[in-house]
Amino acid sequence: MKITVINGTEKHGVTWRLKEIFLERFREQAEITEFYLPKDCPCFCQGCAGCIFKGEHTCKDFSYIRKIAEPLLESDLIVMTSPAYVMHATGAMKALLDHFAYLWIPHRPAPEMFSKRAVIITQCLGAGARSAAADIKHSLSWWGISRITVFIGKLMSDIVWEKLAGKKRAELIRRMNRLSKKLAAEDFGKAPRVSAVTKIKFLFCRMMQKSLHENDSEYTDGKYWAQQGWLDGKRPW
Repeated sequence: MKITVINGTEKHGVTWRLKEIFLERFREQAEITEFYLPKDCPCFCQGCAGCIFKGEHTCKDFSYIRKIAEPLLESDLIVMTSPAYVMHATGAMKALLDHFAYLWIPHRPAPEMFSKRAVIITQCLGAGARSAAADIKHSLSWWGISRITVFIGKLMSDIVWEKLAGKKRAELIRRMNRLSKKLAAEDFGKAPRVSAVTKIKFLFCRMMQKSLHENDSEYTDGKYWAQQGWLDGKRPW
């Protein structure tokens, strides 16, 4: 079993603690690859759209993106973590997700993504964790992942782990252990069911790509869909 973890911050705070608790159950049975942002992808997308029109290898930051993309595609479980910063995911996480625009279903989704599971871990003091998780979930769902679990740690008194009330820490640990136990019990040799929403997205984009490919057989996205056989009835699930 392979797990790829992308941490939205290098800080070892509450989100990091929750992620460590989650991974504890998997450490002896899984190969875990971790990335920390912004260290492992310190660049912002400049909006050149080269990854869309010419291929992801043309991105000025491809050396960083490739190192993260490869384990993502090879993993059975993707774990994304981010505390809520002003009610959204961290800027570093958003910058990384921008670089993966080419993986969206309307462009060149990877067949591997449709068979993956993902977990999003976030927390904040007060409101904002849900919108932070939504930032990440939106991209993962458009990558083709249907099985996405969101863990939200609601903090009401402090954002420092050591200062949290004992009952609060115990509650977070209990909830996280319950989640990790549930995921560990799943059969990772069997791909999760592809949701109806994901299938509708794919079929709508298939119609779009078929039209684009008929008008220009060298258009990057349409050519990719044709090579995958998706324009002829084949599906990535």
